Amino acid sequence: MGPSAQTLLALYTEHQAWLRRQTEAVLASEKLDALVIHAGRPRLRTRFDDQYWPLRVVPHFQHWLPLVEADATLVIRAGHKPRLLRLAERNFWEQPAPQAHDFWRAFFDEESFSDFESLRRALPTGTVAIVAEDDTEAARFGVGSASPPSLLHALDQLRTTKSAYEVACLREANRIAALGHSAVASAFLGDQPGNYSELDLHLLFLGATSQDDPETPYKNIVALNEHAATLHHIAYARRPTHRAAESLLLDAGATFLGYCSDITRTHVRGGVGVFGELVVGVDALQQRLCAAAVVGRPYETLHDEAHTEIGRLLVSLGLLRTSVDEAVSTGLTRAFLPHGLGHSLGLQCHDVGCADMKPRADNPFLRNTAPISVGQTFTVEPGVYFVDMLLQPLRQGSDAGRVDWQLCDELALLGGVRVEDDLHVVAAGPPENLTREVLS
Repeated sequence: MGPSAQTLLALYTEHQAWLRRQTEAVLASEKLDALVIHAGRPRLRTRFDDQYWPLRVVPHFQHWLPLVEADATLVIRAGHKPRLLRLAERNFWEQPAPQAHDFWRAFFDEESFSDFESLRRALPTGTVAIVAEDDTEAARFGVGSASPPSLLHALDQLRTTKSAYEVACLREANRIAALGHSAVASAFLGDQPGNYSELDLHLLFLGATSQDDPETPYKNIVALNEHAATLHHIAYARRPTHRAAESLLLDAGATFLGYCSDITRTHVRGGVGVFGELVVGVDALQQRLCAAAVVGRPYETLHDEAHTEIGRLLVSLGLLRTSVDEAVSTGLTRAFLPHGLGHSLGLQCHDVGCADMKPRADNPFLRNTAPISVGQTFTVEPGVYFVDMLLQPLRQGSDAGRVDWQLCDELALLGGVRVEDDLHVVAAGPPENLTREVLS
């Protein structure tokens, strides 16, 4: 079960007090009389049609409250209770989803309006800034400046470290996602794995978590066999594979009150074999990397350590015929681990605040470069993949002799391995692993 209403209220009370203090300091620094934050509106799927994508709420709005409602608008002024401006729903086409929680309502002065023009006229005057999905959306309000970069950066920094309320939401998002991972693993590792297509497993995950596609943090990655070599495989096979599925990579998360989980597990059937050893090895080194994510360490050095760990594993399995140092220094490991080790996590799956510094040129896809500090939440997700596009230049290059290509081609039939957990950094010792608390 998730956190009780009383627990959420207590944590949210602290979160609100902290957020008001910090935001009022930002307003003073930016010399603003007021801040307006718009929740957003559903966007057209294409300008050639009249169908809309489900609403994705502006994260700065959800930092204040977990309301999913088009055109809801916050007004923040120093020394005043935040105002929540809402449009009265007059839509017989759709029924809004009921709000599962209302513990937040006492913290806002709510006002209801029959149309957007009435809402717009209720906005404050003076020096006002508006945070909205884009400049066009902000221009509808007709007042203030739209999302000044310095303001957005300051607000993003407030989201870099998480309050106890936010961590509780992330923990619950992990618990919900773990239900889906367990259900899919049981089906895949059961007696009849050939009965499940990738689409079947995706739908099984959604059913186990009781969350629909638009509620998930990202499109689930469900990859059987060689499909796991595609880092973001979302073009699900609709029918079971033509040969028995031996490997499954599931990268799938859930949300709770807007906060995301991001979890990956790789499963293998049948005899252990070298691929089974690879899965075990990646899981073990991933846990070592998680334990090494301590306060004060630059995250990029953790990424570097991941390459050393991957090099050691590939050499021990006989896939690479070289020393660990040479496997890293020559770039061999980057052909097997092409992505960054992890990213900040919160109201966005790839959250803000931890990538202000550019990574080194040899780490172009690293999304977390900040020094690790108390209160950060981020992922650690090492992997080993057999991506033909990346291996072909290696086959034809001067380092081709350092790879056992026969073994590589055998492993390529199973695609690749990734293991990912969500971490919360604490003051002393290794971080809190929100994922391993609920999923092995």
